[in-house]
Amino acid sequence: MRDQSMMNHPPLDPERFDAITSGPEKLWGLPAISKALGVSVDTVRRWARHGRAPIYRPDGERYFALRSELNAWLRGMR
Repeated sequence: MRDQSMMNHPPLDPERFDAITSGPEKLWGLPAISKALGVSVDTVRRWARHGRAPIYRPDGERYFALRSELNAWLRGMR
């Protein structure tokens, strides 16, 4: 059974694919991560808090994610 939060995830269209696959490898901050994934900042914060996505907050302040890990995570959601 799929996680309920994943069911609200937008489809991976060409624009989202380009956003997640182009640009710097390390994404700093919730706005950059949410833009790359095509979801709201609140959704990214919730996924990070519950460990649903490879989003980190090592210093307890600023979030970051690696584009390659997000790509692998998105591929694994199918």
